Amino acid sequence: MTPRTAHDIVKDYHRAWTSGDIETAMALVDDDIECQAPGVDLHGKEAYREFIAGFAPMLTGIGDIAELADGGRVALFYYPQTATTTTTPAAELFTVGDGRIVRSVLIFDRLSYGPPQEE
Repeated sequence: MTPRTAHDIVKDYHRAWTSGDIETAMALVDDDIECQAPGVDLHGKEAYREFIAGFAPMLTGIGDIAELADGGRVALFYYPQTATTTTTPAAELFTVGDGRIVRSVLIFDRLSYGPPQEE
């Protein structure tokens, strides 16, 4: 049996949370995960779960752009599609250790995911 790579783990995590399966996604996350995202630094699995679970229901689709893997680090570039945007890209750099995601740096334009501006 071939051991799972960091890329495999991240892809499984990403597929799970973007389809709304938060529990499967969190099974791939370390208890002490650290996440840096626009406007927030998260520490620990429960804070991270709350963050991801709060956004996942807003997804109407996901558009993949690119994936890059370098050992235990994996970068994903994608379009999280919501009712307010389908063209705003996001980038995430994951660090995997001991078979779990231990760090995430998430980059996106958070204003694009807010409520639409009234005209």
